[in-house]
Amino acid sequence: MKKTTMADLTLIISTMMLALIAGLFYSYSCSVNPGLNQLGDSEYIAAMQSINRAILNPLFFLSFMGTLLFLPVSLFFNFTAWDSPKFLLLLAAFILYACGTFGVTIFGNVPLNDALAAFPLKNSSIEEISLARKNFEIPWNNLHTIRTIASVISLLLVIISLTIQSKTTELITP
Repeated sequence: MKKTTMADLTLIISTMMLALIAGLFYSYSCSVNPGLNQLGDSEYIAAMQSINRAILNPLFFLSFMGTLLFLPVSLFFNFTAWDSPKFLLLLAAFILYACGTFGVTIFGNVPLNDALAAFPLKNSSIEEISLARKNFEIPWNNLHTIRTIASVISLLLVIISLTIQSKTTELITP
């Protein structure tokens, strides 16, 4: 039986966390966004304000930030040479996740979420509500598409790296 190495363990944890995030963003694209699109402007804004508050929870942060932490740790433990295919796949996955998923979320989606959270829905006119939705929904969905694609491709790269054998020191035994 093959012994589990630290490289294997960190790669398994990274893959799981990344799969959770990619799945969250993918399912949001397939179900939540189309469902929200059917709502009127006031209902849409109220729903997004509620969702944006609800997503800020420990389970989300564990996988969203955990991926950002575990991918480079996995990269370190799976390093054998600068030009090894496994290292290059994991490096590309990390850069893509850090920039295309984490970065887009932090510097794109979150500021839009914060602006929407501050929008006074109950005290606004129909025109103001319509404009607020227009200013939020299209840019937010475009950024969401970028982070979804980035996380899915990053996951694909990590899964491909799992198929590549590497020569690492065994640190953990079953």
